[in-house]
Amino acid sequence: MTLLDFDHMVLTVRDLQRSIAFYEQLGMQHKKFTYNDGRERHAVYFGNRKINLHPLDKIGTEYVLVAEKPTSGSADICFLTEDPLDTWMDLLAKHEIPIIEGPVERHGAVHGLLSIYIRDPDGNLLEIANKREAGSDD
Repeated sequence: MTLLDFDHMVLTVRDLQRSIAFYEQLGMQHKKFTYNDGRERHAVYFGNRKINLHPLDKIGTEYVLVAEKPTSGSADICFLTEDPLDTWMDLLAKHEIPIIEGPVERHGAVHGLLSIYIRDPDGNLLEIANKREAGSDD
């Protein structure tokens, strides 16, 4: 048996609308789902992945199948991009999103990375990275 990839992840958020707006500034697409019983779910999409957004104040009532200790601000996520980091740095500056570190070299799952780091409204650490091929020195 082999796990191939992952489909989605969940972020527990304090302010749903603020989180949606933040991730839209990063170029993600918001989608709302409504179940047959009227419950709404929200997610943001990028590439072939999605991040479900669970409002902290609805954990245990509307959201019952959740992590054992859901909390906001505990995630550390690396997003890969082919766009130059300078372009991202300009976009972040436009939206007044501070870069807390970088560009810095890091080791990813398969490639070396050149990364910048930011935080989302809940304090989650977000890494935006370019792949670096072995032996690249630029």
